[in-house]
Amino acid sequence: MIPSQMLKGTLEGSILAIISVQDSYGYEISRQLEKFGFGNISEGTIYPLLLRLEKNGLILATYRESGKGPKRKYYQLSDSGKNELKQFFDSFEELYKAVHQLLKYLGEDNQ
Repeated sequence: MIPSQMLKGTLEGSILAIISVQDSYGYEISRQLEKFGFGNISEGTIYPLLLRLEKNGLILATYRESGKGPKRKYYQLSDSGKNELKQFFDSFEELYKAVHQLLKYLGEDNQ
């Protein structure tokens, strides 16, 4: 299980990544996150993040008919969201390299 503090730094970017592949609604996004190994992210975490992303202009929302029940709010990336996602990937790549170097150093040092 990934500690919540570690998730906080990557969850928004991960949500943007999921939406970049296909317009999605909140529950579908949480299931995708679970499928990719993020664990069970509660709707109480997902929906405030989606609201913040929408308020910041990174995603756009439209209501669509649902075959089951009321209309669903689908999200898609805005142009600003696409730029933010690229920045997220660039930053995450830097972080990954730094942590990888540290782990490599620790592995060599402990042999």
